[in-house]
This record gives sequence, C-alpha cells and structure tokens, in this order.
Amino acid sequence: MTQLTMSDESLAPVQVIAVTSGKGGVGKTNVSINLGTALAKRGHSVMLLDADLGLANVDVVLGLRAQLTLADVLDGECDLEDVIVEAPGELRVVPASSGVKRMAQLGAAETSGIINAFSSIANPPDTLIIDTAAGINESVATFVCAASHVLVVICDEPASLTDAYALIKTLNRHYGMSEFRILSNVVRSAAQGRDAYDKLSRVVHRFLDVVLLYEGFIPEDEFLRRAVRKQKAVVRAFPRCRASLAFRRLAM
Repeated sequence: MTQLTMSDESLAPVQVIAVTSGKGGVGKTNVSINLGTALAKRGHSVMLLDADLGLANVDVVLGLRAQLTLADVLDGECDLEDVIVEAPGELRVVPASSGVKRMAQLGAAETSGIINAFSSIANPPDTLIIDTAAGINESVATFVCAASHVLVVICDEPASLTDAYALIKTLNRHYGMSEFRILSNVVRSAAQGRDAYDKLSRVVHRFLDVVLLYEGFIPEDEFLRRAVRKQKAVVRAFPRCRASLAFRRLAM
C-alpha cells in the first residue's frame, strides 16, 4: 500500500493531506479523525482542519467544546492559534462553523490565506489533514490544490463511485491535478474494497489521464460505530479492532 508520509519535495510549509469525497455520507470525517490520530500515535505533530466550512462537525464527532472557530479568525476577532483545540491522542483540531452561509462561500484568496497561516503559528504541525466538504466548489478545490496528497474516500455503491469520478474529472480538467489516492471505506472485506476501487479505476482510466493509487480499505466494524457514539476516535477507543488496525496501516 502506498504510504502517506512526509515529503521533502513538497512546496507546502507542512505536509498537507486533503481528505475528500464526491458525495457526503461516505465516512470522510471519521477517516480524517482516525488517520490524524493514528499519525499522532506514530509521533507526528498533526493538526486537523475542519474545512467543511458550512457544515462543520469534527468538534462534535470528537466531543470537543470549541469556544472560537475559523469564522472568528476571518472576522478578525482572534488569531488562528486562539481557535486550536487539543483533542485526545495529541491531535490538534481547528474547528469551523456550522450553518454559517458565508463560510461555505469563501473564495480562493481566503482559503489560501487559511492554509498559509499554519506556517506562522508558534508550534506548526509537520502534518496538516484537511477534512474538506463533500463534492466540488471553489473552496474545496483550493484546499485540495494546496495538498501534497489527495485522499478520495469512496464506498462500494453507485452514487459514491459516480460522484468520485465527477470530482476527479473536475479537479483534473479544471485544476490540473493528476494524482489521487483512493480509500475504500466501510466495506465487508478486502476483496470488496479492491472491487470498489477497480470499478472507479476502469472508468477513470478510460476517460482521464490521471494516476490513481489504491490506499487500501477500512472495514465495516461495529466498534467504529461504538466509538462514534462515545465521541472518540476508534483507534483510541478500541485500538485492537479491525477498523483501528486498518487506520494504523494507512498511517504507516
């Protein structure tokens, strides 16, 4: 499996991993949280940016109480460092606002400014994970284009695969992106995960000149659902379950 590791060739001040998807409901936020926590457990300094700027929920999923958000930063009410929340497992979270229309309509200059601000904080991370909104708009594209790696989360269902193809097509043809990493999520077996990737790959390679890298799969796991109810990352709540082992492999 291709590794998500630090790269000296990256032009970004930190290693940036954008976690995205063609549609909502594929478990993208849980992937972001657990990948970030697993990387932190391996000794990385990790920050998770909730970039679903209109429907943010990373803080809710982790049971965090965010007093300030990115909206306050953009309004000039505080600095970026003021909104950072320490989550269990040494994961630092930058929460965004939910239900604020303006946050969902940020332009390229504002989203680029958010990315650049991470290099100026007192204790910058070595790895920044961006949990983007689902689908494609200018804000999503700007965050994705700033990334060293783009991780597209899919499920083995027609709507997820169709929308993932549309996302990749848009990012390739309109933004010049040519490499995407694919993660099959909530699948019953390794075979089903690979099959979902193969379905997407056949269509992508027929119509687009891009590179797809298969990053593996996260299995369907009752312990993952239990962790969500506990508002904890599964890699911390149930470190030996199948989903946790898969996230640890992804972070290697």
